[in-house]
Amino acid sequence: MKSFILKILTFLYALTLFVVLSSCNDFLEEDPKSNVIEDDFYKTQKQAISAVTAIYQLLNAGGNTLQTPYNTLFNTGMNFAGDDEDPGPGATNADVRSLSVLGHSASNLRIFEIWQQHYAAIRKANIVLDKVPLIVDVDFDEALRSRLLAEAKFLRAVYYFNLVRLYGDVPLVTVYKKDAVTAADFAIARTPSTEVYAQIEKDLLEAADILPISYATPNVGRATRGAALALLAKVYLTKASLPLNIAGHYADAVQTAEYVLSAADGGTGTYKGEPTATYNLFTNYAQVFLPAFKNGVEHIFSAQFKSNSQDQGNNQNPRSILTNIPGLSGSYADMVRFYKKDNDNFFSVYKIYTPGDKRRDITFVRKFKSPQTGAIYSLPIANPALANDSTPFFNKTWDPGSLAPTNQSAANVAIIRYAEVLLIHAEAENELNGPTAKAYKSLNRVRVRAGLDPLVEGTLNKDEFREAVYLDRRLELVFEYQRWFDLIRQKDAAGQSTFVRNLHAAQKTNAAEYHRLFPIPQAEVDINYLIQGHQNPGFE
Repeated sequence: MKSFILKILTFLYALTLFVVLSSCNDFLEEDPKSNVIEDDFYKTQKQAISAVTAIYQLLNAGGNTLQTPYNTLFNTGMNFAGDDEDPGPGATNADVRSLSVLGHSASNLRIFEIWQQHYAAIRKANIVLDKVPLIVDVDFDEALRSRLLAEAKFLRAVYYFNLVRLYGDVPLVTVYKKDAVTAADFAIARTPSTEVYAQIEKDLLEAADILPISYATPNVGRATRGAALALLAKVYLTKASLPLNIAGHYADAVQTAEYVLSAADGGTGTYKGEPTATYNLFTNYAQVFLPAFKNGVEHIFSAQFKSNSQDQGNNQNPRSILTNIPGLSGSYADMVRFYKKDNDNFFSVYKIYTPGDKRRDITFVRKFKSPQTGAIYSLPIANPALANDSTPFFNKTWDPGSLAPTNQSAANVAIIRYAEVLLIHAEAENELNGPTAKAYKSLNRVRVRAGLDPLVEGTLNKDEFREAVYLDRRLELVFEYQRWFDLIRQKDAAGQSTFVRNLHAAQKTNAAEYHRLFPIPQAEVDINYLIQGHQNPGFE
């Protein structure tokens, strides 16, 4: 009975979304005087800007009732399935907890929400690409029009890149169906992932040809040429990895990453003779995450947040904080995953860092100070193997400048940053040519900033260097919505997937190869007859 009710509620939720997002006036009989009719909206430059800004919104919108991909949803609906994180005591949602043990089904609400919100954003992008070229406005700056269309293409690529990695073959929709009225009008078969990737590449290349290298206030944070190329390098690396395993794309990943890397780091910093931007690593790893340094030299593209401003804050912050601390709004909904390793029953990603790695004590804290009483709070572990062992808490969204520091945070979420481009370059170069001087140089840039000794050129073979890159990706990007995407694409020296092996090592014993893809949400299957009978294996 409970399962039947959940299916009915999920279907109604999907149907409501379909009606809201379809923008078809046939469904509504309201007085149009109080609403903006679609055909009356796309008339001016200002309206075009607003329409493009709305595509960005589904990266980071938040509030008490809404999770979007880069504002907690990727944590509750993806990262908890991996080996670094778990739902904490404050995460009581049954769908979230079933995902964390890989016991999820096609009816999982979080998996549906990820799908639904990505397609809602793609629809917004398609509307812009359909409507904005047709706006007749003598005051419309044509260079701005081109830039807005390029932004829409970039964002559509971001959303499709997430979808194709998570669900595999997905419906590829690149046109706006204004006159669609029934659910059947929206039915579309799953498109082979190679075709989805081809569209992603096309959108990013076309965007890179138009987008600027930077913006002035108030447009800082919008997509840039460097963002398009950095994401494209990541797309090529992903295609060269599992499951597609198209090795020829390693060369594309190296070349494209070098468009973004500075000359000092072995790149050109130019694309088709034009600059991409001058990126660099922050000297201090902590600056990557502190709101005071947002949109800085390392930030290529980020989801933007404001603290306690009309629900535009990062809602991840209180979820990482221990409960019942006077003056702090902590729910402890996000926690590290503990598992047994050797004689330690409370091993976690925190203990993988070496003591000299500066990233550890920036990524995590082990105690909190009450702003009201000054008392110190921590959570000891009953671990006889390690004296004074205590629980690490994620710390990358902390906002020390906020008047209400734990309610919402102004900390941005990096979707791609310069350190990752260096790691992409190191990995792809190693796969292409072995551990060359170029590969060592890029990896060592990240390691040295972390306070680690540089790896000595010639001391590692190709397989050992691959493992070194994988490790630094894990430690560099903890809690940045990257780990699951790495788990599903990485391989061992024999070219075999390490997905199940890594999850079993973290005692996620349910993990099987079929879990590398999420199921197509049941709510989508129910209303899209062209998907029925084509569910991902393991979830039929």
